[in-house]
Amino acid sequence: MLKLPQSSTDRKHFMIVGALVVVTTIILGFFLLAILPIKAQASVQAEPIRWLFQLHLWLIAFLFSLVVVFMLYSLLVFRRRKGDTSEGEHFEGNTVLEIVWTVVPLVLVVIFSVIGLRTLQQATSGGDDVQVEAVGFQWSWTFNYPNGVTSAEMVLPVDKPALISLRSNDVIHSFWVAEWGPKQDLVPGMTTTLHITPSKVGEFSLACAELCGLSHWSMLAKIRVVPEDEYTAWMDEKLAAQNLQTASR
Repeated sequence: MLKLPQSSTDRKHFMIVGALVVVTTIILGFFLLAILPIKAQASVQAEPIRWLFQLHLWLIAFLFSLVVVFMLYSLLVFRRRKGDTSEGEHFEGNTVLEIVWTVVPLVLVVIFSVIGLRTLQQATSGGDDVQVEAVGFQWSWTFNYPNGVTSAEMVLPVDKPALISLRSNDVIHSFWVAEWGPKQDLVPGMTTTLHITPSKVGEFSLACAELCGLSHWSMLAKIRVVPEDEYTAWMDEKLAAQNLQTASR
């Protein structure tokens, strides 16, 4: 005797699908975190960006599981069996369900908007203990310090809030150090700013993240984050060398 599946309104089905959605979300969430690794966080501003990125991955895993698990379960459990010529189960719209799937996404959008605004505020704020101007041009960078020091590399002391002023000499460029998190455009005719508090000593690569012409790919510069005493020694050395060069002219 052919055994047909119970009604689609049976609560057992919803309990099974709910459990499958949870399991699939967990598996998919960890899978996404594994294949989309976030570079080592090397600034205070990078942490809230990392957290928001991971939160989005978990939301993606949940929404994907919610749709796909329901769909596959329905195709498998409520498929027409061999020899079954009866009409499919008749059902009409569910007002409560329609309200839920309208209100819940709206609430999620509002929540993530608030979280996004707070993250943006955290990622773009900071002090100005150290100040430096980064000038971008096709296809290189130069860095100017308030005391007159100019360098082809940026050197910053670790754990000191830095205010980086950004200026372009030609087209739009974008200042991005992957380990620091935030990006900021350089717009011709105006000065933009970026707050960064480096939290790790090391060498990092500055890249232009805005397509700016033929050699955009090569618009790189070295950034060194060093202990404060090493930063002071480097600054004194650069200042002495420039003063000597100026005196010899």
